[in-house]
Amino acid sequence: MGVSKIALTCALATGLTAGAAWAETEIQWWHAMGGANGERVDKIAADFNASQSDYKIVPTYKGNYTETMTAAVAAFRAGEQPHLVQVFEVGTATMMAAKGAIYPIEQMMADAGEPFDKSDYLPAVISYYQTPEGELLSMPFNSSTPVMWYNADALEAAGVDVPETWDDVKTAAQALVDNGMECGLSFGWQSWVMIENFSAWHNMEMGTKENGFAGFDTEFVFNNDKVEARLDDIASMSEGNLFKYGGRRGDSLPLFTNGECGMWMNSSAYYGSMVEQAKFKFGQTMLPLDTSVADAPQNSIIGGATLWALAGHEAEEYKGLAKFMTYLSSAEVQAWWHQETGYVPITTAAYELSKEQGFYDKNPGTDTAIKQLSLNTPTPNSRGIRFGNFVQVRDVINEELEALWAGDKTAAEALDTAVERGNALLRKFERSVK
Repeated sequence: MGVSKIALTCALATGLTAGAAWAETEIQWWHAMGGANGERVDKIAADFNASQSDYKIVPTYKGNYTETMTAAVAAFRAGEQPHLVQVFEVGTATMMAAKGAIYPIEQMMADAGEPFDKSDYLPAVISYYQTPEGELLSMPFNSSTPVMWYNADALEAAGVDVPETWDDVKTAAQALVDNGMECGLSFGWQSWVMIENFSAWHNMEMGTKENGFAGFDTEFVFNNDKVEARLDDIASMSEGNLFKYGGRRGDSLPLFTNGECGMWMNSSAYYGSMVEQAKFKFGQTMLPLDTSVADAPQNSIIGGATLWALAGHEAEEYKGLAKFMTYLSSAEVQAWWHQETGYVPITTAAYELSKEQGFYDKNPGTDTAIKQLSLNTPTPNSRGIRFGNFVQVRDVINEELEALWAGDKTAAEALDTAVERGNALLRKFERSVK
C-alpha cells in the first residue's frame, strides 16, 4: 500500500474513531458517595461505559446527602439538572412533591422499552420508594439498615455474650468498662437509629397516617413513654461512660474502630470501613430488643439512598439511563457492591449470588441487615417513613437529643419539643404542596 493510501486509511480510521467517541451520549450522575465508596461508584460507571459504546455515564460527587439534594434542586430551577441524582431516603417525600421535576423510574424504564420486573427486587427495599398504587419512583442503590456492631475480642475478654436485649447491652457495657475499655456503647445517625428504627423494630408508629405514607397531613407521635424511657435510660448510662455520644451521622465511628467503645449502633454500610480500620475481631448482630416494649422484634427499616431520574432531557438520553439502571441492578454488580460496602443487595438474584459465592460463610453476620429488613411482613408502623421536610426534622431531633445527652433536658422535654418543632415543619411542607 502506498504512503498516500496509508495516510488516507489512517485519516479515515481516526475520523471514524472520533465520530464514535463524539456519538456517545453523555448522562450526568450526581452522587453523595465520598472516599472509597466514591471510587466504587466511579468503577461502576467506568465498567458500564466499557461494556458498550453508545452512552457514557459521568459521575460527579456533589457533597453529602443534603448538599447533593440541594444542588440538584438548584440546578433544576436553573434548567441545568443532571439526568440522575442520588437522594437519601428521608428526601423521598420532598422529591415526590416536586411535580414535574422527577421522572418515575418505572415509567422511564417502560418509555425507554427497557425490560423491568419489580418482582426481582427485595420487597423490604423497594416498598419504601413506591407510590400507594405500587409504582416505583426511584431506583434503590445504596440501601442499608442499622445494626449492632461489636468488638468480639473485647466482649470475650469481658466475659459477656453478644447482646440481644437492651438489658444485655447495659450489662455488656458495664462489663466492658469494668474490664478497662473507655466506653461501652455509642451510636450515630441517632434519629434514624434510636427513634425511627427503635419505633419500627418494636412496631410502634412514629407518626400518624401510617408514618406519612397515607397522607402529608401527618403528625409526629414519637414522644411516647416507651421511647422516652429508653432514651432516659441511655442518658443515665453516660455516668461511668457506659454510653458516650460521639456526634451526628458517622462521626462516632472512630470511637469503635479505635477500640474506645466496645459496641456501636449504626448502618450496616460501615462494613467497608470496619474491614479497613478495625484492628480487632468485630461482628454485627441485630438491633437489641426492649423487652419492656415488645416480646419480639418486628423489622427494621431502610436507610441509605436511591437514584432519581430528573425530567427535562432527551428521549435518547433516558434510553441510555434506562440501560444503565438495568446494568446497575444486575446480580453481578449488586453482589459486588453489597460485598464491598455492606449495603444490602437490592435484588433477590444478587443475594442468592452472594450466598453461592460463599460470602456469608466467609464473613459471618454480613447478612444481618437483610435478615432484619425481612424479619416479618412490614406493618404500617414498620414499612418506613415518609415525612415532608424530614431533613430539617432530623436536625431538630439531633439538637433536642444533644440537649438530653448534655444533661440540659429530660427525655420527655427533648421529645416533646422535637415533636412540636417537627410538626411545625410538617405543616409548612403540607402548605407548600397544596
